[in-house]
Amino acid sequence: MTNLILRLALPSPLRRLFDYRAPPGVPASALQPGTRLRVPFGRREVVGVLVETAPHSDVPEDKLKAALQLLDSRPLLPPALFRLCLWTAQYYQHSLGDTLSWALPVLLRQGEPAEVRQEQVWTQVPGASLDDPRLSRAPRQREALRTLAQHPQGVPHSLLGKLELNRDSLELLRDKGLVQVSVRARTVKPHHGGWLAQAELPLNAEQSAATEAVRASFGGFRPFLLAGVTGSGKTEVYLQLIRQTLEAGKQALVLIPEINLGPQTLDRFARRFNARIALLHSGLNDRERLDAWLAARDGDAEIVIGTRSALFTPLKNPGLIIVDEEHDASYKQQEGLRYHARDLALMRARQENLPILLGSATPSLESLHNAATGRYALLKLTQRAGGAQAPRFLRLDVKSLPLDSGISGPLQQAMRQTLEAGQQVLVFLNRRGFAPTLFCQDCGWISQCPRCDARMTVHQRHHELRCHHCGHAERTPHNCPKCNHVDLRPLGTGTERAEERLNTLFPDYPVLRIDRDSTARKGAMEQLFTTINKGEPCVLVGTQMLAKGHHFPRVTLVAILDADGGLFSADFRAPERMAQMIVQVAGRAGRADQPGRVIIQSQLADHPLLVQLTEQGYFAFAEQALAERRAAGLPPFSHLALLRAEAHRPGQAEGFLDLACVEAEALLEELQVAGGIELLGPVPAPMERRAGRYRAQLLLQGNSRAPLHRLLHAWLPRLEQLPDSRAVRWSLDVDPIDLF
Repeated sequence: MTNLILRLALPSPLRRLFDYRAPPGVPASALQPGTRLRVPFGRREVVGVLVETAPHSDVPEDKLKAALQLLDSRPLLPPALFRLCLWTAQYYQHSLGDTLSWALPVLLRQGEPAEVRQEQVWTQVPGASLDDPRLSRAPRQREALRTLAQHPQGVPHSLLGKLELNRDSLELLRDKGLVQVSVRARTVKPHHGGWLAQAELPLNAEQSAATEAVRASFGGFRPFLLAGVTGSGKTEVYLQLIRQTLEAGKQALVLIPEINLGPQTLDRFARRFNARIALLHSGLNDRERLDAWLAARDGDAEIVIGTRSALFTPLKNPGLIIVDEEHDASYKQQEGLRYHARDLALMRARQENLPILLGSATPSLESLHNAATGRYALLKLTQRAGGAQAPRFLRLDVKSLPLDSGISGPLQQAMRQTLEAGQQVLVFLNRRGFAPTLFCQDCGWISQCPRCDARMTVHQRHHELRCHHCGHAERTPHNCPKCNHVDLRPLGTGTERAEERLNTLFPDYPVLRIDRDSTARKGAMEQLFTTINKGEPCVLVGTQMLAKGHHFPRVTLVAILDADGGLFSADFRAPERMAQMIVQVAGRAGRADQPGRVIIQSQLADHPLLVQLTEQGYFAFAEQALAERRAAGLPPFSHLALLRAEAHRPGQAEGFLDLACVEAEALLEELQVAGGIELLGPVPAPMERRAGRYRAQLLLQGNSRAPLHRLLHAWLPRLEQLPDSRAVRWSLDVDPIDLF
């Protein structure tokens, strides 16, 4: 026992394990990989995860510290999920301790016990009577005691509000010795009866074929891509597959891209199933997140719904993984562990031998390529559910048309006709704020962020200029800071400005703005959706938050105010993202019995990309885009890794990357790495200065994945030894989706 060495992953950026002696008095059999231990680390104590044990250590005996406490009686993560974390750290070239921190709820990282929360339960004291004379002048206390008498098993504290029990009345009853409060572990009632609380919708032939194909693969790993046009009933396919998963005694994990989709997804699932559903996203507090995590791990939640981090949630009986809107960039974590939840979901399904279903109306080019090469089984839904018709596109050339806060005359007329017909209009503009910048008419001054190479956005409602890149904010000036003149004008249109003008144009109809600013308050999103779902004529104006997965049956006109943003971007993914956004937004129109129209305002209405997308559809665009990517040697026909660096002084980040490039070139020679690896850069980042730091990047591109990863594995330890590695903030992004 004295020679047993524990090798732990600690929450540290260092990509290594740390050796400790076993805590005194703990048997070796209790020290299993995946358990947590509290250990001394420098001048503080941290919680680490045991990865392996060894008979000896390279650390001198006199410097080897003992772990302080074993925190778990069994491993926190199932073996397959623990292996996934090991694989993730290796693939993304990230610290294993940091990776495990991402996989665990905050309270578990802090050393809290992995146990179901205890809760207070109020019960009537035996012999307590409603005729007690002390209650003669206390009607509220008497009523509270009457309610408790109807619940001999006790009333949990969490249900007091539902039973209209007042905490103050209960405390007074306790002081009188008439009620008592005890603490017990939360219990979950076993499931009884059928799984359906609501009848399933009939499936068409394509939906039935897709459902049957996935069901036939239950019990084994197989990836499916469900490519269904907007409104084709993908969610009904998900729901019926989940019902079959539940009937098989298994759990389902459903990933969604955004928090704002969580409440409506949860509501739809809760109405359909007699099942316990856990919702996991960053909007939960730490205790709520741990409770949901434990419910999933212990099998008390049969369905788990969550955003990207929910991927790491342990399941007692996993049966199916669904990734909705698989193309969405929100699945890529952009800070810390830069993982892609869709890609890791595929690896998890392989580890756990499960079928996985990726769904989207606009699949990513990577997923379409995987389907074309046979890695995924392609399931197509080409018809809208319930007989709804695909929306009709109209490209509106606004080069010679005057724009009123970004809205042309013909578009105003179409909106008026739609509202007067009792229907709803959705106006899409992917720029929040009042206007993209403030401009001086006299000297040409433009509101520039003092910390970024970016312009500050006008937020008129708060009388502020804000930088959407670093968060810097300042009061809107009354005079030009350069020439002191007062003729300052907002330039361009954001959602605030569009909302203000639409209120003036259509005073008889509510205008509802949906963007990050208007939905920041808790419950604001649900309140807006309640108004929309009443079905009364209104105008919805908002950003991409409106584009994803929402079902607005009364919206028959979608207006896209500015469709040109992705046509001239330096990012090779910009056309794909623009096409996905247009199709997704357009898909909100005409989802019920009324046909839908989509009006796209553009300065380049005859651009080949817009013409192809609106006349031939997304899949024709994707085929053309994949051919262009193949010719250019871009992903998915090559593989990328991006080394980013930033520093306070100009040139410092590029200097670090110059040394990194020299090391990479030496390693290519030394390791004789084949696979056509190119080093592109170093170059300044497209936005060179952000949040007061100067940024640069070095791109590595390889024809195949294995040689590139072989190089990265040998390269990173050398980067840590470079002279500037501590003076410069740097990070490696494997499979980047954003080159900015």
